[in-house]
Amino acid sequence: MGKPKVGINGFGRIGRLVLRAAVEKDNVEVVSINDPFINLEYMVYMFNYDSTHGRFKGTVKAEGGKLVVSFAGKSTHTITVHSSKDPAEIPWAADGAEIIVESTGVFTKMEKASAHLKGGAKKVIITAPSADAPMFVMGVNNDKYDKAKDNIISNASCTTNCLAPLAKVCFVLE
Repeated sequence: MGKPKVGINGFGRIGRLVLRAAVEKDNVEVVSINDPFINLEYMVYMFNYDSTHGRFKGTVKAEGGKLVVSFAGKSTHTITVHSSKDPAEIPWAADGAEIIVESTGVFTKMEKASAHLKGGAKKVIITAPSADAPMFVMGVNNDKYDKAKDNIISNASCTTNCLAPLAKVCFVLE
């Protein structure tokens, strides 16, 4: 079985960090990015120069209308770029994307995030707190994740991801 194929909706700070981690760890294949407000040339620039994490140590370029990212000794990601405001119109299935990282901060409720499923995605991970999607934090409650039924989930907030594992250790939270 190959690497999971991932699409990213929203190429702001979180979307770019997801791509950076995917490229550096090389355990998933990013096949598609959607952002209606950022053109391909600016994606290249923003990914290459990060004010917090510094300059990307691999190569990133626009080639044939796609974002091409590579990192020494790892797979090259040739990524289709879309600019749709409506998640239901993003052709995730055509790009091969099965898991969508919803990092816009806009589609945080299940009803809105489910629009990605209409484009052919199988799973959606919301990168922000959600009012109604099940929330999972690695090392805290990820054992409760049910692959068969949890198709839209939230990874909670960055604060929760930092604090919850420590709280579990310190206070043995269940």
